Amino acid sequence: MKNHLFIFILIGIAFSCTAKKAKQSLTADQTVFREVNIVDVSTGAINKAHVIVKGKTIEKILSPDEEVDFAKAKVIDGKGNYLIPGLAEMHAHIPDKPWDDPLVQETLFLYLSNGVTTIRGMLGNEAHLPLREKAATQEILSPRIFTSSPSLNGNTVSTTEEATEKVKNYAESGYDFLKLHPGIRKHVFDSIVAAANKYGIPFAGHVSNLVGIRHALKNGYQTIDHVDGFIEGLVPKEAGVNPTENGFFGYNFTELADPNTIPELVDLSKKNKVWVVPTQSLFERWFSPIPAEELVSQEEMQYMSPKTRENWVNSKTNLTKADNFDEAKWKQFNQIRYQLIKALHEDGQGLLLGSDAPQVFNVPGFSIHHEMKGMLAAGLRPLEILQTGTINPAVFFDGNFGSIEEGLEADLVLLRKNPLEDLSHMKNPLGVMARGQWISEEMIKEKLKQIAKKNK
Repeated sequence: MKNHLFIFILIGIAFSCTAKKAKQSLTADQTVFREVNIVDVSTGAINKAHVIVKGKTIEKILSPDEEVDFAKAKVIDGKGNYLIPGLAEMHAHIPDKPWDDPLVQETLFLYLSNGVTTIRGMLGNEAHLPLREKAATQEILSPRIFTSSPSLNGNTVSTTEEATEKVKNYAESGYDFLKLHPGIRKHVFDSIVAAANKYGIPFAGHVSNLVGIRHALKNGYQTIDHVDGFIEGLVPKEAGVNPTENGFFGYNFTELADPNTIPELVDLSKKNKVWVVPTQSLFERWFSPIPAEELVSQEEMQYMSPKTRENWVNSKTNLTKADNFDEAKWKQFNQIRYQLIKALHEDGQGLLLGSDAPQVFNVPGFSIHHEMKGMLAAGLRPLEILQTGTINPAVFFDGNFGSIEEGLEADLVLLRKNPLEDLSHMKNPLGVMARGQWISEEMIKEKLKQIAKKNK
């Protein structure tokens, strides 16, 4: 009996060892990033693994020690390379044209070519609703799209009745949120808030100077973009300024701003759960002392039309040649913005990565690198900056993306080097995956070449 028991134990051990060593066989409908370095954007840890994608989803993450039969799967060599989650551009613009217009498709590809797999369109149009759906069903090659309503501003909503009616219509049309622009009077803004709460649609964007940052924060913006209204909010009441004379995002009030007031505004953002999208690149490219001629000569400008480039040069020239633009004052203004950005990151609700593209000298996709550079200058670390474009947007949207985990949608960017060591390693990716659709480096280069040729 003892001998029989011993034999059974040996058989069990042998079976167990055989089971552990059995190869996992992949199938033709799976894509694997083989032996890639996964960047954990929660902790900054680097973990080597096989990342297996099926359909739109990250199906498995396997240890490189596991034996896997890769013969039938599509294999992407990740050895020595780094894999990060796709980025979100939280202040994007999409042409107001039908989904199949070449300009729309080129714009969407420019985002993807730089690892942007989610965009939040900040100036909605009725054409963007079917575009959003075609992106969702992958009928077109596109980042994931969230879209605002058409603009609510001082001209489009001059009365409370107009405000209520438009909010109702936009909510019923299915826009993801309302876009607020400047010029809204305070009582009209209050009507927008009431209607938005009634019809269950959030609102985001600019802070009108007659509304003011404190009233805006207390009334539940989903996001405030451009850090709009904050510098005006730093001006002491006793200064007695006219709020309509604030200039470009509060620039005229630079010398009056009291940085000691920053913690109060940051605390209000946190208490009211208001996220901030800095779009710092806008202030370091459009509204900055850098000559327009220098910016327009940058390599990425080849992807914009000659007319667009001409308009950008004229826009920057007109803005920075104004009588009150002064480089020393601009540096002070920008330094206050840095203080606000860092404080909002550390003690506020949080930051979301967004550059405002295409806007003056902000080419879609490419501008996100300028935005990250600006956030570095404000004092954020590379990991923190990556979080504003991955984890934070996923939390914001309650989305099934933003990290490299089993069960999440496969939004992935393959890089040659570790971006935590230098964010410039984010440029020129080896490939981008948007919800399981792989866009190789060769495809990216060829498509960019075609866009540049068109705009030569």
